[in-house]
Amino acid sequence: MSAGMKKSPSNGSENILTSEEQQAKISEVRKLIGTVPDKLSAYCSDASIARHLRARNWNVKKATKMLKDTLKWRSEYKPEEIRWEEVAREAETGKIYRSNYMDKHGRPVLVMRPSCQNSKSTKGQIRYLVYCLENAILNLPPDQEQMVWLIDFQGFNLSHISVKVTRETAHVLQDHYPERLGLAILYNPPKFFEPFYTLVKPFLEPKTYNKVKFVYAEDLNTKKIMEDLFDIEKLEAAFGGNDTAGFDINKYAERMKEDDKKRSTICTSGSLPLAASQPVLTSAALSLDPVKLDSNSDASDNEKTDSSSSHGIEPEIISDHNMAVAASTTKAADDVDQV
Repeated sequence: MSAGMKKSPSNGSENILTSEEQQAKISEVRKLIGTVPDKLSAYCSDASIARHLRARNWNVKKATKMLKDTLKWRSEYKPEEIRWEEVAREAETGKIYRSNYMDKHGRPVLVMRPSCQNSKSTKGQIRYLVYCLENAILNLPPDQEQMVWLIDFQGFNLSHISVKVTRETAHVLQDHYPERLGLAILYNPPKFFEPFYTLVKPFLEPKTYNKVKFVYAEDLNTKKIMEDLFDIEKLEAAFGGNDTAGFDINKYAERMKEDDKKRSTICTSGSLPLAASQPVLTSAALSLDPVKLDSNSDASDNEKTDSSSSHGIEPEIISDHNMAVAASTTKAADDVDQV
């Protein structure tokens, strides 16, 4: 094995860098990005740049392109401005929601139920997914950067599968929220889901699908897996826990409205909470002058990002599936609207 590389169970081969080397690469990316508008400066924190670098195996050019594309996307899509009233219709059935508990590592948990799909609009489904991702990040504790997805396949059938939504979900999560997913648990996926998994494999980066774990209720190891990750007293009964309360849209709406107020305060102040910006390394001063966010403005952008080849990672037992699951949770049928 070459020097400066290591093989890890979850990520395959990746660079080993000292903290000084990491900081140097972060500084390189920041220099290539240049100045950014005030509202986007928080997304150029050391922690944010480091996540983009990790997603691209510390390749400065690829990470720079990825971050530029994300800044451009955020300036146009404005995910931080999505409010509950806009997405409440999508949320009615509890197809995606942030649980009122975290895992034992302090990571927010997004519960997803593909069988509760209630929309045929790709645009609406992705908009709600982005709202949920932003909300989970808003509620990160100071020492955590990632979230957990719990996907319940109860009642799932072929009508809930959409390659189109899967592809768009993969794009959003992998390209604009790098290193935010810590683990995705697929709970009792049916056998017919496996061919779909094979079909969507090209959309998924190894770092993403290696974070997906298949869990079956009849498996003797399942209880231990869930007990190791969650407080069983708080975990929902659908996942083998003791909480039988279930999803209440009215209570959830109140929680989200309160979070929206918090988000509005943050947007007004022009900064992100500590958990969202997460400066794990010494943060450099950020220029707030306006700048073009054209992803083609730097020579580094001429290098096309090849996610699989840039990582050199091999799938393990957890396997490729990540986005398939996400998408199946945000779907309805393939006659969905254009994004």
